[in-house]
Amino acid sequence: MKQKSTIKVGIIQPRCEQQPEKNITSAIEKIKEAADKGAQIVCLPELFRSLYFCNTENYDNFALAEQVPGPTTDRLSQLAAAYDIVIVASLFEKRAEGLYHNTTAVIDAGGEYLGKYRKMHIPDDPGFYEKFYFTPGDLGYKVFQTRYAKIGVLICWDQWYPEAARITSLMGAQMLFYPTAIGWALSQDEETNRLQYEAWQTIQRSHAIANGVHVIAVNRTGIEDELKFWGGSFVANPFGAISYQAPYAAEDVAVVDVDLAQSDYYRTHWPFLRDRRIETYQPITSRFLDDEVK
Repeated sequence: MKQKSTIKVGIIQPRCEQQPEKNITSAIEKIKEAADKGAQIVCLPELFRSLYFCNTENYDNFALAEQVPGPTTDRLSQLAAAYDIVIVASLFEKRAEGLYHNTTAVIDAGGEYLGKYRKMHIPDDPGFYEKFYFTPGDLGYKVFQTRYAKIGVLICWDQWYPEAARITSLMGAQMLFYPTAIGWALSQDEETNRLQYEAWQTIQRSHAIANGVHVIAVNRTGIEDELKFWGGSFVANPFGAISYQAPYAAEDVAVVDVDLAQSDYYRTHWPFLRDRRIETYQPITSRFLDDEVK
């Protein structure tokens, strides 16, 4: 069966609560809402099962982790089968005793578990102490052939690295999904807030342009401890144009048309992939090009 050019993508931008069960129940209801609006691929934000626990280094938070695949993917698989939707779900994975990852599972329409991507770039900043919790991903960059499209999945801090977007696109991803949990410190001034959001959106729009693919960034919203998650989930087309942007301070369930045929159009008219000089790129594997490396 020939793949349709236009795919309906569902964005789930929630406020999260302390109790995982409430968050899962809410996510399921929002996925159903998106499916009722026609969504074919639905993406949840990063670590949607709980409050963003990485704002502190607390051993008790490891109890939030689960196996992937596991209880949550089982529940979402039933939902995917019932509604014929693809679900992209970010989870706190317990791989083994004392070994944890920030992981996104992909469930195909029909309920089949397709696999997972483990976050490669792990931040360690005030309010985002993720290195305390997560081992860097070791599965490499991943694409998933779903019923509706071949998708790439990266996670939050991966957003800032053009290498990750490039490699995933070169693997054949037709769209890049970025489940995200990012926000402002409550003590921060509005001008800094604006600049941070614009930088966050701009870098991802640049991935769309450079690779000729759609980019879908899905964030949470609401105030948690000293962080105000800025929402602002968005879809950018293969030339970086914003086709949808969610509000900053409100929950949102949106369904956005994504025309996969635009990739061929923009890659043909702006042939960045054609003109890549791959034989000159070896220096990029160095940490920094100082005298020691030279």
